[in-house]
Amino acid sequence: MSSTTTNTTTIGTIGAPSRRNTELAMLVFAVLVPVFAYVNVGLAKDGSVPAGVLGYSLGLGLLAGIAHLVVRKWAPYADPLMLPIATLLNGMGLIFIWRLDQEPSLGKAMAPNQLMWSTFGVALFLAILIFLKDHRVLQRYTYISMVVALVLLVAPVFFPGVNGAKIWITIPGLGSLQPGEFAKIIIAIFFAGYLMVKRDALALASRRFMGLYLPRGRDLGPILVIWALSLMILVFETDLGTSLLFFGLFVVMLYVATERTSWIVFGLLLSGGGAVAVATFESHVQTRVDNWLNPLALASNGGVTETAQAMYSFGSGGILGSGLGQGYSRLILGIAPKSDYILATVGEEIGLAGLMATLLLYGLLIERGLRTALAARDPFGKLLAVGLTGAFALQVFVVAGGVTGLIPLTGMTMPFLAQGGSSVIANWALVAILLRISDTARRPAPAPAPSTDAEMTQVVRP
Repeated sequence: MSSTTTNTTTIGTIGAPSRRNTELAMLVFAVLVPVFAYVNVGLAKDGSVPAGVLGYSLGLGLLAGIAHLVVRKWAPYADPLMLPIATLLNGMGLIFIWRLDQEPSLGKAMAPNQLMWSTFGVALFLAILIFLKDHRVLQRYTYISMVVALVLLVAPVFFPGVNGAKIWITIPGLGSLQPGEFAKIIIAIFFAGYLMVKRDALALASRRFMGLYLPRGRDLGPILVIWALSLMILVFETDLGTSLLFFGLFVVMLYVATERTSWIVFGLLLSGGGAVAVATFESHVQTRVDNWLNPLALASNGGVTETAQAMYSFGSGGILGSGLGQGYSRLILGIAPKSDYILATVGEEIGLAGLMATLLLYGLLIERGLRTALAARDPFGKLLAVGLTGAFALQVFVVAGGVTGLIPLTGMTMPFLAQGGSSVIANWALVAILLRISDTARRPAPAPAPSTDAEMTQVVRP
């Protein structure tokens, strides 16, 4: 009887492995790489190991260790790769910002504040995992999230612009925050809840044209409203990045919900037409486009644009880079090297190989998010995971495309890597929600316990 009970218990507890030990091993690697990079920069700049290397190592290790313990306790079946990737990107971002702080021409030091904001981000990450027991609770706040997102998007209009764009709000005692970073998460929650209810109606087609099933006229309302709102953001806040992110996120989630290619076509036509129309009269957008098309236009006047300087950085970096701490990113004046153009420093000092490795880390994090969406068992979880991952992917594409000259620069920040408190906090929250969805999706269903001795015998010996 005892052996029967033991076998039954073993069968009842068999499930998917939690992979927490794998996560811990990769976290050690994710902490050691930035620490060695920190030492490398110090040796290159001053010929000595930086005095703060021990404090940085302990701080980053402590943050990663606490995050791992919380995941092990409250989300034991979550994806094992997301936390190490986010830790590595955040750690390397701190190193590159500290490296740029060593250049007097680039203004005051930003690395200490970035470390503080990263700590707040990890704290929010822990709070979400501890208190958000089930991601489906967020579905109850579908329309509340819409109102909150609109407030966050509209708020910067009432504050003075910075460098031509109104995307920040000023809070006494905290400094400037970028509410659009938090709005992308709340918008994804609203879109997931809305499309889960309306997807059947939006999937209906009225007629076929050139191989595409055209949506019904009355179903075009949602996408037209979102298109109009994105244009308003672009016009009143001159914020090309948030506008592209907002509208692109809705089109991606709409396509996933309905599986209609026609929505993608309509979205591209509307976004392209709207951007061209706004660029004809908005000077800030015109300047962005001109710098993109003619980065060397100021050469005859004795200077070049920041876009041209970024191209020079990539070119001088070559395949393997000039070495950490040995580049010339200080030639990109202002705060841009630490925020908008931090990828230029990455490309110059660790070369094309390092830049590709960095982009692969982003790609792997995006892949794990989409894998979470595929594994999710409920429609809301699938759409929410797609929305959060899509927002993250769009931001990476928009920033990397702007710095490399593929598209006009938008003023957004590279997630985890660039200087910006709002960005690092919001992206840690985004990863926490994805881990919660992943834990729910991968958690094995409990096996029903046999109720009689006969049934227990059948479980062991069918």
